[in-house]
Amino acid sequence: MSSINEIEDMDKLRGLSWMVALSQGLGITMVVLMGVWLNTYMGGFAWDGSGKEFNLHPLCMICGMVFLYGEAALVYRVFRQTEKLRAKIIHGSLLLLAFVAVVVGLVAVFQFHNHAHITNMYSLHSWCGMTTVILFCLQFLIGFLSFLLPGARPSIRKFYLPIHQFFGGAILILALVSVISGFDEKLIFKLKGSGYSKLPPTAVIANVCGLVSIAFVLTILFIIQKSDWRRKSSEEEENLSIHFRALSQGSDTE
Repeated sequence: MSSINEIEDMDKLRGLSWMVALSQGLGITMVVLMGVWLNTYMGGFAWDGSGKEFNLHPLCMICGMVFLYGEAALVYRVFRQTEKLRAKIIHGSLLLLAFVAVVVGLVAVFQFHNHAHITNMYSLHSWCGMTTVILFCLQFLIGFLSFLLPGARPSIRKFYLPIHQFFGGAILILALVSVISGFDEKLIFKLKGSGYSKLPPTAVIANVCGLVSIAFVLTILFIIQKSDWRRKSSEEEENLSIHFRALSQGSDTE
């Protein structure tokens, strides 16, 4: 009976491996297309207050809020046999890298706007983007305090976990909305008049990158919501959890 269960588990994990491989291919393609689009059709990159500095904004945001954030979401599916604490550290490290990328991207766009005397935070894209960043920062901070900081009560972790998981997916969706609206906004500004409707190469690449971004996010969401692929706690982790819970209950009665 156990051998049958092991075969079934292997079949399930084989499907997970294929989906993870698909997500990595889509994610790398997304970042490469963004880099090619910005470098070839939008003038490249610089840190001088010009449009080249602005180009760092979409690159950093898609790398941080979509690719790295999506990679962090996969940690508990990919590192199934890794010690739970190590998996948490990998998850948190990827989110920290995403945070750094987001900060660079925000500084770049605000410096460009100020240098070009363009009003900040007026478009729906900017509102969606800033909402996403604020939620991401709150998610990162509360997640660190709840799951990585020593001394957090098990009852708090248990209560917050489904909330953390929900907002994890919601933030990724909001990041995708911000990226898609950002593509559209940039192309409308760049290809004024009827230029966009003629579908020049710059519009084609941007549209394809947008579709790949959608496919990447949908693949990530599919992987993390599939119950068969969720990480199973080891016996050691379960015993440790029970031990912490017993200590917590004991302290409550004192």
